[in-house]
Amino acid sequence: MEQLEIKLEQDLGRLDKFLTDYLKKDYDFSRSYVQKLIESNDVLVNDQTVSVKYNLLNGDTIKINLKEPVELTAQAEDIDFEIVYEDKDLLVVNKPNGLVVHPAAGNPNGTLVNGLLFKIKDLSSIGGVLRPGIVHRLDKMTTGLMIVAKNDKSHKKLTEMLANNQIHKEYIALVHGIIEPNAGKINAPIGRHKGDRKKMTITDINSKHAITNFKVLERFENHTKISCIIETGRTHQIRVHLAYIKHPVVGDPLYAFKEDMKDEFGQYLHSYKLAFNHPITNEKIELISELPKQFNDKINMFKRIGE
Repeated sequence: MEQLEIKLEQDLGRLDKFLTDYLKKDYDFSRSYVQKLIESNDVLVNDQTVSVKYNLLNGDTIKINLKEPVELTAQAEDIDFEIVYEDKDLLVVNKPNGLVVHPAAGNPNGTLVNGLLFKIKDLSSIGGVLRPGIVHRLDKMTTGLMIVAKNDKSHKKLTEMLANNQIHKEYIALVHGIIEPNAGKINAPIGRHKGDRKKMTITDINSKHAITNFKVLERFENHTKISCIIETGRTHQIRVHLAYIKHPVVGDPLYAFKEDMKDEFGQYLHSYKLAFNHPITNEKIELISELPKQFNDKINMFKRIGE
């Protein structure tokens, strides 16, 4: 373990941001890793423990116990999920609610990747040791269909197809409020939320263009069931776009309402349909995943308009 001491000669703002920038040249630690060092009391300011948000002042002395990050590797685990399609090049899984897609710091096991390693002998290597075969992701509480590549050739082609909008991805969502138009397009750029790193937001700053098309399937007294077809694949795209038009996904703990955080199922958002040409054989593949029981149970709690 290496120890480092820094004596400040000016005010420098937030501790975690300063240390991330200061250590980047020699260590290239991520901001999240620096925050973990602070939270584990391996960073002291004036010999006192402080929070990651501590504002550094002229005259402060920072002492750091530098630990090398531990390299994570994914281990095979017997995880329950359904494989709805499989051939020698790819498979499509039906991801259950609550299952994280791949390991990360603070979440090293119990993921879809751990389960894939248990069930599948060969997965593409492009995603590295923590994301083997992962072509695209679904949020932890989003259910439904997801493509996994079994070799690098199919992975590269599928990635190109995603970028060129050649994979039809259709979702079903249950949202708050009554959406009046029968269909619509949401075209709004998405970037990282300035005040909360866990969230995304509509912004013109460091953002990427994002397009979501929606169609009303059914209206209830205070809710609407819709289908969403995405032309881009941004993080939290559907959730952010629907919150932006004031119709957040029911149960969404980040973008809906406080009462939604009490719903253990999470957001009622389901990857319902995938349609694409096979990346190697060019064969047409079209798959549908029916709504989970909990999703239908939630819908049946609402009174339909006209009843």
